[in-house]
Amino acid sequence: MKLLRYGPKGQEKPGLLDAQGRIRDLSAVVDDIAGESLTPVGLQVLRSLAPDSLPLVEGPQRLGACVGRIGKFVCIGLNYADHAAESGMTIPPEPVIFNKWTSAVCGPNDDVEIPPGARKTDWEVELGVVIGKPGRYIDEAQAMDHVAGYCIVNDVSERHYQLEGTGTWDKGKGCDTFGPIGPWLVTADEIADPHALGIWLEVDGHRYQNSNTNQMVFQVPALVVYLSRFMSLQPGDVISTGTPPGVGLGLKPEPVYLRAGQTMRLGIDGLGEQLQHTVDAA
Repeated sequence: MKLLRYGPKGQEKPGLLDAQGRIRDLSAVVDDIAGESLTPVGLQVLRSLAPDSLPLVEGPQRLGACVGRIGKFVCIGLNYADHAAESGMTIPPEPVIFNKWTSAVCGPNDDVEIPPGARKTDWEVELGVVIGKPGRYIDEAQAMDHVAGYCIVNDVSERHYQLEGTGTWDKGKGCDTFGPIGPWLVTADEIADPHALGIWLEVDGHRYQNSNTNQMVFQVPALVVYLSRFMSLQPGDVISTGTPPGVGLGLKPEPVYLRAGQTMRLGIDGLGEQLQHTVDAA
């Protein structure tokens, strides 16, 4: 299934993408693509529905983040060896964890706002993992049972805030609109291997990132196990699994950063595409 949320900001409704690429309304079945609707039982209820029996949503629609009421937005740093190298950092012996605040979450095609004082706003296409079955201290053999599905995340980053001040990376990662998620959540049964997906990003038509998720240092089961040692994982939590090389920070001979008036287009095999315009934050 491809699950989504559509409508104006703050008023999104739950939906399902049918075989013809049309939105079907799920409002009579669930209140949101969130929480209990993402558990194994909740997903089975949605799978039992005949898409043609659901109301057809007419006309163009804004897409919101494909997961609602996200509890935790956990990100993994330096999870592609060649990205670590371009950043001038070594491959970590264990996953690097940071967070994006849930106020950063926005729709897959919403504008990305460059905050006042930003100097080095950067792009990062990433595979997002959405938790469905809750758990903690998870065994690797059962790790994938906890995954509801996958989506695209653009881990937009202000490098000046992230790397050049004091404190943690988080302040350069969690600015408003720095977390586009979607366009839809593709349930795990539709992705045969999350570690064999082409992943790419373009700015103004130039492809900067072009890789495959088979290059991840720590794969999805290992990340689920590792994170569950330090926090309980709950339905609707989002794990962003790291970015491949080609970010602005690592470009030679000089870094390239985003400015207002540009367009980012990014995608992952089987998960769709995002399209964002950059604007100066008001």
